[in-house]
Amino acid sequence: MNVAFIPVRGGSKSIPLKNIKEICGRPLVYWVAAAAESCPFIDKIYIATDSDKIKAAAEKFRLSKAEVIGRSKESASDGASTESAMLEFAEKYDFDNIVLIQATSPLLTGEDLSAGFRLFESPNTDSVLSAVRQKRFYWQNDENGIASPVNYDVFNRPRRQDFNGCLAENGAFYITSKKALLSSGNRVSGKIRISEMPEDTFFEIDEPSDWIITEQLMKKRGLCKTETPKIKMLLTDCDGCLTDSGMYYSEKGDELKKFNTRDGMAFSIMRKLGVLTGIVTGENVDLNRRRAEKLKLDVLESGAKNKVQTVRALSENYRIPLENICYIGDDINDAPVFDIVGFSACPADAVSAAKEKAKYITKAKGGEGVIREVCELLFDNDK
Repeated sequence: MNVAFIPVRGGSKSIPLKNIKEICGRPLVYWVAAAAESCPFIDKIYIATDSDKIKAAAEKFRLSKAEVIGRSKESASDGASTESAMLEFAEKYDFDNIVLIQATSPLLTGEDLSAGFRLFESPNTDSVLSAVRQKRFYWQNDENGIASPVNYDVFNRPRRQDFNGCLAENGAFYITSKKALLSSGNRVSGKIRISEMPEDTFFEIDEPSDWIITEQLMKKRGLCKTETPKIKMLLTDCDGCLTDSGMYYSEKGDELKKFNTRDGMAFSIMRKLGVLTGIVTGENVDLNRRRAEKLKLDVLESGAKNKVQTVRALSENYRIPLENICYIGDDINDAPVFDIVGFSACPADAVSAAKEKAKYITKAKGGEGVIREVCELLFDNDK
């Protein structure tokens, strides 16, 4: 099992409680936890903190893989190393491999972590760390204050395009095995490989100036939280969203499905708010029709072979712009719809293709209140 370990303490001096200070509309630690959530190589995420305030904030992230755990005061002190927190964790929890993720690297993505794990799984590799390639000329002083170049020949200054530069740790992540961690006492050991990340990920947030620079970079990437468009229609797939994807049969051979009553209440709430609701499914069975009637849904599109075309047609027929439509799906054929609607969501147990494109991944699994969770998110019914 691969686990992500994100140590966050409440004693930051340069930026008080920086790990939950909002950057681009989200707490700092959220961004790396969300990156880990979207990485298919990671099975479980542990956010370790000594702060009740950080714990309360992290527990609201609605990330299905994440669990907030405590850490000792000793491992969270100013003088403690990150390795002390890792070793403390390793003594208490079972896992095979661990990726240490620093909360101060909000530009980290699930793709970066996946690239790191693919490298970690390659032959002759014991550990992996993230780094960026910097094409800068480095110098050092000797004991007499005389300077000399570190990485180039001053008499043969290379052009930038011909210069390989140097690899510098960006502190985003480190991958190793539990066995190697306990043996070496260090985050990396043995035969170490480097997973390169984009140059703009060099900055770690340690000082207020780092915060300003990083937030601008996040804005440039389009990561900053924007206001969710006003949703006027909510559409969902059936199996895997309204149900748990299970196919049940009675002794007589009748097909049965398990729906969640909390989703029924969600549809009722949306109906009172004037939001149109419906099911778009590739199936064409009477069970779905009866459920749609019971829920008093406005739309039931059965046998939808091309869901993008179906949703576009509904947008035109009801004169509701695509940007005002929310679509919930869990499988490969749902993912393309996520590209055209204003808001998209998928259950916690959706396939990776859906998770990679959805704007929101619910904490609930299919059939466990997915629509209710999205309803509360969009319409603030939990307040």
